[in-house]
Amino acid sequence: QVQLVESGGGLVQAGGSLRLSCVGTGIIFSRAAMAWYRQGPGKERELVAITRLDGSTNYADSVKGRFTISRDNAKNTVYLQMNTLKPEDTAVYYCNARALFDRDRWGQGTQVTVSS
Repeated sequence: QVQLVESGGGLVQAGGSLRLSCVGTGIIFSRAAMAWYRQGPGKERELVAITRLDGSTNYADSVKGRFTISRDNAKNTVYLQMNTLKPEDTAVYYCNARALFDRDRWGQGTQVTVSS
């Protein structure tokens, strides 16, 4: 059974940092593209960052230079380091995995709240 579990969210003041983690079971991370999405209040879910099998990464323009996605395939874990947080970063952050011949897999999300 495939399961993704996020952790590391919380309440932080603007300018602070958080590191989110996503641990997976039932899926081999080295064979999957991993991504972080977020959904703010009253907004649609949006892609924040993605890391592909070839090591390439992409980020939403709103987080470039502040967020970094990384992975440890041996631990089946993907991270999102978030620096210089802004109130507009407030959202539920979701881990996503996409492997060949498999559908998208999602975690339940972790809340990040940035106060001004």
